[in-house]
Amino acid sequence: MKTNFPHRIAGTPPSTVALPLSTDNAHDPLPSRWQVLRSAPASGLRNMAVDAALLEQARTSSDGVWRCYAWHRPTVSFGRHEVTRGRFDARSMARAGLDAVRRPTGGRALLHAREVTYSVTFPLAASIGWTVAYRAVNAVLLEGLRALGVDAMSVPDENAPSVRPDGPVCFDSPAPGEIVVGHAKLVGSAVWRDRGAYLQHGSILLHDDQAMLADASCTTLPIPPAAASFATCCADMPSWSDVANALETVLRRRFAVQTFAEPVGFSSLVDTHEQSLAHPDWLWRR
Repeated sequence: MKTNFPHRIAGTPPSTVALPLSTDNAHDPLPSRWQVLRSAPASGLRNMAVDAALLEQARTSSDGVWRCYAWHRPTVSFGRHEVTRGRFDARSMARAGLDAVRRPTGGRALLHAREVTYSVTFPLAASIGWTVAYRAVNAVLLEGLRALGVDAMSVPDENAPSVRPDGPVCFDSPAPGEIVVGHAKLVGSAVWRDRGAYLQHGSILLHDDQAMLADASCTTLPIPPAAASFATCCADMPSWSDVANALETVLRRRFAVQTFAEPVGFSSLVDTHEQSLAHPDWLWRR
């Protein structure tokens, strides 16, 4: 779905606006109770399987789950409907020394390496548009990032193009609602809603490693414009934990928050999703 510094593609850069947190709880799509989960670094398959399992769990839960995690190895993730044929394949990934996984969400290819990855899952009624949920989650992200000294803003809907499954890689240009610093994307996010549940996850860059995508392609893939990252736009470089703490602090100010309590059968559910995501018919389906 959705998902850089002065080195940006030609054209007029999108204007940006601050995205304030809603103060009208009656119209807030976010649940009033949250569980926070920090996962140890894992493979791309395991990380996506946990998010898929959390999405499934959200259909029968009244709580939201806010998760922060990392990756064992640099991994390229493709969007659910992204066209990879003629652009990436198993051989090009192996040659570049990168793992590959296809996300349960939309969006385009991005390289997961030195970043804080977040995921958010919660029940979402069919009467509430996904863009409402997206803006609410991004408001939490934005407040947490700004608390760390980043002058981050949100791209208005009217100032960015829609995303195509065969479009450029994720950090090439910001999509509506995404978080940028200046004209460069800092957070690349993707979403999926399924039978009363909502999943949003994405990359908050500590360092910009997105140029590695060009080496992973089986064709001539343009190197994306430089992305924003904490390394380039923050006077005091935060640690992974600093970023996770800042996001959780925003949650704790607004909601009742507790540590994630793994439900019965959750590990088996993750294993099942991992097997499905590992199948070549899913990874290289398009």
